[in-house]
Amino acid sequence: MSILGKIFTWWDGATVGTLWNSWRTGEKVGEDALGNRYYRSRDGKRRWVIYKGSNDASRVPPEWHGWLHRTFDELPAEVLPAPRAWQKEPTPNLTGSPGAYRPQGALERGGRRAAATGDYEAWRPGAE
Repeated sequence: MSILGKIFTWWDGATVGTLWNSWRTGEKVGEDALGNRYYRSRDGKRRWVIYKGSNDASRVPPEWHGWLHRTFDELPAEVLPAPRAWQKEPTPNLTGSPGAYRPQGALERGGRRAAATGDYEAWRPGAE
């Protein structure tokens, strides 16, 4: 991305201001499996994330979400137990993407609904 793109866009990675503040006033505290980097201000009052790729909050794992929102003050590696064998990795929000759920009858799947069965009777005004 060009330098002008970095200055004026926020939806595809960190802006120049965020990168500058991360370098100048921030302290890197960790990184998750997706490559997102987590920072806090040197006085400990602010916490933020710099996403690897697009800015999508659903790409923040639950343990780092808890740290960002001050559910706990310690870093996730220090406070949380090791993941259990039955736990799955979080999945990103697929809304608006080709991988989004599209039920039978959705326009993207041809728009054909199943025919109504005999258990449905349309409402008519005045009929009781």
